[in-house]
Amino acid sequence: MKILDLSGSWQVHQANSEQVMPALVPGTVHQDLLAAGLIEDMNWRDNEARQQWVAEKDWVYRREFTVTADLLACEQVLLECQGLDTLATVLVNGHEVLDADNMFRTWEVDVKPALVPGTNLISVYFRSTIPYICERNAEFRLPCWNSYDPRFAGKSWIRKMPCSYGWDWGLMAATCGIWRGIRLLGIEQARWTDVLVRQEHHDGVVDLRVCGKIERLAGQNLRMRCQVHFEDGEVIANDAEITGDYVEEVLRVTDPRLWWPNGLGGQHLYQVTVELVNPKGKVLDRWQQRIGLRTLALDRHKDEWGESFQFVVNGVAFFAKGANWVPADVLIPRLTRADYERLLGAAADANMNMIRAWGGGFYEQDDFFAVCDERGLLVWQDFIFACSTYPAFDPEFMASVEAEARDNIRRLRSHPSLAFWCGNNELEQGLVDDEWTERAMSWEDYKALFDVMLPQLVRELDPDRPYWPGSPHTPHGSRRNFNDPACGDAHCWDVWFGGKPFEYQREWTHRFMSEFGFQSFPEPRTLAAFCAPGDLNLTSYVMDYHQRSANGNRKIFAYLLDWFKMPHGLANTLWMTQVTQAECIRYACEHARRMQPRMMGVIYWQINDIWPAASWSSIDVFGRWKALQYFARRFFSPLLVSMVENRAGWTMAVHVSNHLRETADLRCEWRLTDLAGNELGAGDFPARIEAQSNREVGVVDCTAAVAEQGERDLILWTRLFQGDELVSANYQTFARPKHLELRDPGLEVNVEQIGENRFAATVTAARPALYVRLELADADAWFGDNFLALAGGESRTIELSPWQPTSLADVRARLRVSSLVDTVERF
Repeated sequence: MKILDLSGSWQVHQANSEQVMPALVPGTVHQDLLAAGLIEDMNWRDNEARQQWVAEKDWVYRREFTVTADLLACEQVLLECQGLDTLATVLVNGHEVLDADNMFRTWEVDVKPALVPGTNLISVYFRSTIPYICERNAEFRLPCWNSYDPRFAGKSWIRKMPCSYGWDWGLMAATCGIWRGIRLLGIEQARWTDVLVRQEHHDGVVDLRVCGKIERLAGQNLRMRCQVHFEDGEVIANDAEITGDYVEEVLRVTDPRLWWPNGLGGQHLYQVTVELVNPKGKVLDRWQQRIGLRTLALDRHKDEWGESFQFVVNGVAFFAKGANWVPADVLIPRLTRADYERLLGAAADANMNMIRAWGGGFYEQDDFFAVCDERGLLVWQDFIFACSTYPAFDPEFMASVEAEARDNIRRLRSHPSLAFWCGNNELEQGLVDDEWTERAMSWEDYKALFDVMLPQLVRELDPDRPYWPGSPHTPHGSRRNFNDPACGDAHCWDVWFGGKPFEYQREWTHRFMSEFGFQSFPEPRTLAAFCAPGDLNLTSYVMDYHQRSANGNRKIFAYLLDWFKMPHGLANTLWMTQVTQAECIRYACEHARRMQPRMMGVIYWQINDIWPAASWSSIDVFGRWKALQYFARRFFSPLLVSMVENRAGWTMAVHVSNHLRETADLRCEWRLTDLAGNELGAGDFPARIEAQSNREVGVVDCTAAVAEQGERDLILWTRLFQGDELVSANYQTFARPKHLELRDPGLEVNVEQIGENRFAATVTAARPALYVRLELADADAWFGDNFLALAGGESRTIELSPWQPTSLADVRARLRVSSLVDTVERF
């Protein structure tokens, strides 16, 4: 196969305009306008509102390219467009060769008749999606949620990233462009049209069944040549003759190194190369992909609580823990491999083993899945349907969705990180009814798409991977009971949308929690990136503009004041909204772990952001960790100690959770102190905890201490040891933090350099300190831990690494350490 890459430098202009700009492909028109200085940064203040005109216009991309005689000598020359966003007409030398209408498809068309030797011209005319979706929605209205502009109400008529039209955490930027690669493919004799590698694990070996399909244009006696390379260079090779258009060959891996999710084992990867070879030994086409040797199943069996919902990898049922993922940039081509490594690396560093790729975005880039493969992050993959109804009665729409699904199932199925396919996000949560209504689509049309077509495609193209029709979904009884605690998965928004207290989450008994969350504000440096000085007030117009969830700021403050004293100043208020968010999610995740094996997964909403704003994220759009991300590292740790207070009997139940693959022999030490740090009681509990289980290891009776000190003057501290290693630390109080009269903890810090741009800060508290926060003044840094609690007389050493190279003297001068008592005004 001969390849001519057409990515790189193009030109773009508005239709019916003579003003031509440089363009970059892959890219979007918004990126090109930004580069030309014709629009301003959409993150800044309310600039988003002033760039909505871009989506109203038609745009034309064009470039010249040179075609050689060798390329024209091929039997076929295909134009391959890996991503056109969205309504696009492609012309080659003035000849219309393609009319595209689906952002998620890979489009191929034979353009050889339109090509000439030497210089050729390709142009791509992108039509605004607004007239189309308005016209179709006027013909038949599709009820939807998260619609922030009446012109976008019909967005579900078109196969384009839904959240580009806005969401309750993101901006509106319905862009267009050649957003993935574009190239010419010269086909000589034949090419692969499909390659699937299936795994059969048995008797300590793994058989790789390589299945290939070809399109034959000319030639006979073709062969399939397969090679498997491992990390150490080991090669397994074989070949087979192709007699028709289909061929199979089995390669046996005799000493397999298995792939495991993060925290359960290594992420060993094999590279499989499948070549199509003619009788002269010439390689006509090559397919290459990294794979991981593993089995994975969604186990649903009857048990004492109903029906399980648990993932089983390599025969081991494990607790899934992680966060939901949204597009990390509304202008997708700006995302780099480094961006994915930073964000997904943060997920792995926080002990997550699963990421839910939510259905309102797009089928993620190959780099996303490659990083997940390397970091052991399983991907719950939604098909791109979310919070809306869809015209499954329309044959053209269904044909487009089928082609889209085929393309993306084939592209992603070889990744070991891909856990399973889910039909949609939240349609069964109120958007389906017996018939079409003003609020819902019919079950008949819903089932045609999510119960028939998509599962059939998964069975055909990815037969070894599970399919789930929607999230949330109840597989037994009424599907309207979408959060049935006995079976299926659940989205529990009892706190944020329901107004319940954080403690209510301890009543959850669901089998798998795939969505829940709470908002916070980003930190001061992030506010400075989108606010002018006059905007730096949490009730300013710009702050409200960047809040897309109805009454969101009011909810943040209501819960903050339920839990904490009124913070002093803007910075402290921002930080305390993050602590409030973190405490909400901690209550839920620690409870979920205590519920194992009844509940076998918890995925909070959400890990990342698409723009700077108040949102549910634990990492802001610039990669800065919020308090929740640090909390997640602790409450998702492989070994965890947690407590549950009983105000009726003034006791604290101590639980230990083990997410390892082996039994853990542990020791749990506890200390009960007053707020001055005076010890009122102490002890320890031996804890032998089976793999993938939780157990209550003891109960601390605090009755006498409450009688003597009062409930507002007590903290129970727990420390979990494996041998001499501290593996988890936690604390619990009977009173909410706002009612604790904490003293000045007398924090001291000592910093030493431990490597190139790596430092160790040892923080010591003379008296109990809650939410101890480290930061570098006017600089960003990665911290090994943060927002932690220290008992009186306790020290903790925290590694830190500034984002920019910094000297030891500068780190010592810039490092600031504070705690909860520093967030309130002192009189």
